[in-house]
Amino acid sequence: MSDLLAPGVLPARTRRSFASHPAWLCALLLGLVVLLIGIDLSARLPAAQWLSAAFAPDSNDMRQLILHFSWLPRLCMALLCGAVLALSGVLMQQVLRNPLASPTTLGVASGAQLGLLIATLWAPWVLELGREWVALAGGGLATLLVFALAWRRGLAPLTLILAGLVVTLYLSALNIALMLVQQQDLDAVFIWGSGSLSQNSWGGIQLLLPRLAVGLLLILPLLRPLALLELDDSGVKSLGVPLRFLRFTTLVLAVYLTACTVSVVGVIGFIGLAAPALVRLLGARTLAQRLLWAPLLGGLLLCVTDLAIQRLAGALAELVPTGAATALLGAPLLLWLLPRLRLPGGQPHSGDGQHFPRHPLPAHRLLPLLLLLACALLLALGLGQGTHGWQWSLVDGTLLEWRWPRVMAAASAGCMLALAGCMIQRLTGNPMASPEVLGISAGAALGLIALLFLLPYSGPLAQLALGGLGAGLTLLLLLGLSRRSGFAPERVLLIGISITALFDALQVILLAGGDPRGQNLLGWMSGSTYFVGPQMALWVLGCSLVLLLVALPFGRWLELLPLGDGTPRALGVPLGRSRFALLLLAALLTAGATLIVGPLSFIGLLAPHLARLLGLARAVPQLLGAALLGALVMVVADWLGRTLLFPAQLPAGLLASLLGGAYFMLCLYRRG
Repeated sequence: MSDLLAPGVLPARTRRSFASHPAWLCALLLGLVVLLIGIDLSARLPAAQWLSAAFAPDSNDMRQLILHFSWLPRLCMALLCGAVLALSGVLMQQVLRNPLASPTTLGVASGAQLGLLIATLWAPWVLELGREWVALAGGGLATLLVFALAWRRGLAPLTLILAGLVVTLYLSALNIALMLVQQQDLDAVFIWGSGSLSQNSWGGIQLLLPRLAVGLLLILPLLRPLALLELDDSGVKSLGVPLRFLRFTTLVLAVYLTACTVSVVGVIGFIGLAAPALVRLLGARTLAQRLLWAPLLGGLLLCVTDLAIQRLAGALAELVPTGAATALLGAPLLLWLLPRLRLPGGQPHSGDGQHFPRHPLPAHRLLPLLLLLACALLLALGLGQGTHGWQWSLVDGTLLEWRWPRVMAAASAGCMLALAGCMIQRLTGNPMASPEVLGISAGAALGLIALLFLLPYSGPLAQLALGGLGAGLTLLLLLGLSRRSGFAPERVLLIGISITALFDALQVILLAGGDPRGQNLLGWMSGSTYFVGPQMALWVLGCSLVLLLVALPFGRWLELLPLGDGTPRALGVPLGRSRFALLLLAALLTAGATLIVGPLSFIGLLAPHLARLLGLARAVPQLLGAALLGALVMVVADWLGRTLLFPAQLPAGLLASLLGGAYFMLCLYRRG
């Protein structure tokens, strides 16, 4: 595992375009901090009262009390948390020799949040032992799960980030499920979970400082051995460094620092990834340089973001999570930086070295799948729970009228997501690609959200058009940023993470603002089919069947395009038009599915993979098999969602994420 961003990998043009030292950017951000502080303080108090309000506030002056017990602790908390998260990112990247490693991409932040959420809902007495220990347990278990999935491949950078991404998506689905169970606490959970720096005393700082100090003191003896990790493993071992102990200890300390931060302010995602990447781009090559400049830059980045929120949001500043705003700013920044990061390129590879058996008669696989889907449809339509327990009510016209729209909508959405995932995997040559993982579903959701706020009474055709536009633009952005690297999986995944984080940040800000339209997004974002009516169900069913029929004739192109440019061109395939047509079709499929089940699902990732496992390796059989499997999983998920916790219901998309994510993690482990 060589360092993916070793010294000298930046192009000369990039080196010339940046200042030669991170100090320039830090100085610029420090100037912005000073300017914003001056503007904010001038609006709050006369300059003559600043020092007295900071150190000895007048108990009869509410403005001084607010500045002393709320504004100033929030400023200190932003600087402290940004520095700690950036430090954790540097440690993880150094230990794993992976510039994509961070508390967010390794699942640490999501695991810590889940641990705190579970303890808050069902075991609040555990929090009295220390919130940081609960967060440490959650983050530690998530990290262990990521390492278990990637261990067989020696913690290779691609496999590790894939495992971290899958675990993060899965834990996020669990977090949303728990939030839906506790509707009365939903707003507070969303705001805290997305990184709220709001303070009403110095208690948070006093709680955090000694715990962080202990972690930093334990890191100091490890700095010299960590610097040796710039060498390869054999060189480090020849110097007598206990490599496994060093990595394990450093990762535990990095998880501990992240857990302490999450336990106080929630999840603030992009600082731990963006700050180390920025200082490395600006010339900080050695570990000592990154340990110095990354925490400083991380603290200033978070502070500037938080101060800007307080100025722009006004009275809503306490409700807008700073972590969400950081991702809203950090995701575009990271997308801009990606072309300047030279990650390993090369041609796309399919299967990551894995070979699947090809069944000689695909119809022998497709017919049983079709039969299973028919049985699942009968089960979903006829069997359910009522006030008198389980009932078979297929002949009950009232229940059938209520059930069939959501069942048909779930099947149609699963079919379209599976088709889109299969096409994207073949186009990119990457079996880990899917609309959900690469942020294409998030792009479709952004288009639908824009339509909801601009034209709330628009029809299905307008929704499909704007959702398709959002998905198509996202896909083009993804391919454009990845083209120079030959669609290197690390780059593609990082772009997907950035786009998904951008959507998550926007969604949280909309929910925090109190707009009723934003609140109505929650059920849709979690994949609920509860409110699908007959007209929408018929429209989506027709749309899925038409798009399936349109996709099948493209089978020859999907067979040839993964072979590179030369072979398809020699066989008469129009490369530009074929790719454009396939991308447009994938965008429309993603938009149609997102319209029904939201952006959170593993179907586009899972169904094509299962089809290959069944021996459906050729393009057309794989498309048909993936469509049947996607519809089957979504129908079963919808039925389980309305029966498991009756009378409460779980959204079909959310349950599909929980079921599909668990199976996919098992497959990822077995692939080692």
